[in-house]
This record gives sequence, C-alpha cells and structure tokens, in this order.
Amino acid sequence: MASSMISSATVAAVNRATPAQASMVAPFTGLKSTSAFPVTQKTNDITSLASNGGRVQCMKVWPPLGLKKFETLSYLPPLNSEQLAKEVDYLLRKGLIPCLEFELEHGFVYRENNRSPGYYDGRYWTMWKLPMFGCTDSSQVLKELEECKKEYPQAFIRIIGFDNKRQVQIISFIAYKPAKGY
Repeated sequence: MASSMISSATVAAVNRATPAQASMVAPFTGLKSTSAFPVTQKTNDITSLASNGGRVQCMKVWPPLGLKKFETLSYLPPLNSEQLAKEVDYLLRKGLIPCLEFELEHGFVYRENNRSPGYYDGRYWTMWKLPMFGCTDSSQVLKELEECKKEYPQAFIRIIGFDNKRQVQIISFIAYKPAKGY
C-alpha cells in the first residue's frame, strides 16, 4: 500500500537513476476500478443464515424436570439383562476389568460446596466389592449386579470398565436406576 502513495517527484527521481538502478521494476500504480466487478446485494434477513435442513418442526427441547441425564448410554431406554450382558461382553473383549459402583443419593452430576478453580463435581461412588479381576463371563457381572440391587434397592448402580495397565476408567454406564422418578 505504501508503494501506491509514491509522489510524482519520486517517479521522476527513478528515471534519473544510476545504471544499477535502471533495471528496477516500475512502481505499483494501483488496482483497477471496482465498478467493473459485479456487486451482490446482501439482505439483513437473519433467517437466511441459520438452517437446520428445513425440519424446524422436528426439533424439541429436552425437558430438564424429571428426565435427568446420567452417563454413557443414558439417552437410551433402560437396558434389559440381555443388552447389559452384551455391553459387559464388549468390556471383556476389550480387555477391561468390570467393576460395579453404587450411589445412594445422586446418580447424576451435581456440585456441592466447591470453592476451587477448575472442574470438580464431588461425585464419589462406593465400590461394590472389588473389581472383578479374572472375570471371563458377563453372567458373573450380572449376578453381582443382582446382589447389589437386592442389598441397595434405592441406589443407582453403574458398571465401569477399568484398564489396569493405564490405571484409568475407560467406560461407565448406569446399569440400574431406582424407581423414585429418575
């Protein structure tokens, strides 16, 4: 842009230059007029900007009252025993260690008395017995699930898949919800 603001005195000085400067390229003189380019008029109508594929009537807001979201698979209807067995078989095929945990009060994310920077939701679930090291069959896990349900019928129970090499929990899903309106 600075080269387009050269004065005519400077251009004249270039013509009287030394032989080494005589091979220099002529200075930039500017762009073509914009009147030669087609102009499109943009409207200020915001409805033309946002689109959801034309299916506005199909969208629905999730009602937060009485339909709390939990963890993985919580958007599905409750899993029956056969579906739970398939999920546990998947964990076992991936080499994960199944484990059961339960929570008597809150099966969902909540925050209570936290005054620290960062994310912390204060949810510690109680482990049902020990992780099932050496488990080879989903029926063993479902048997433990039934025992936990019998002992704590008002508890949320989840199955987790634990990776003992990396020492982390890989997957977690709710296997049982109490019948008190959740």
